[in-house]
Amino acid sequence: MTPQIHYYHAHLYYTDEQSLVAARELAAQAEQHFPLRVGRFHEQPVGPHPLWSCQLSFAPEDFGRIIPWLALNRGTLDIFVHAGTGDDLFDHTQGVMWLGSSHPLNLHVFGDE
Repeated sequence: MTPQIHYYHAHLYYTDEQSLVAARELAAQAEQHFPLRVGRFHEQPVGPHPLWSCQLSFAPEDFGRIIPWLALNRGTLDIFVHAGTGDDLFDHTQGVMWLGSSHPLNLHVFGDE
């Protein structure tokens, strides 16, 4: 059976106070333009994410509007985008794309050795 995408997450990555400010500004602008939910701004690595991050959650039907906008407005932030199918390992390895530079994820949180 082919997995179904229920949602997308775009994780804004940042590493210091200056890039945190940029991430907050980008998230606020995205929230004004699109139907999405802005998550917490973490100032430490959380889950599989190797850097500080904030999650933007949105519906699959909005992907074609949100991702190009993020690509054009991300500045120097790196953004990890993944599908949400219910299979976390698949979602964070096969159902991904990067805007900017990619970073190795901590896949051990999914039981992948």
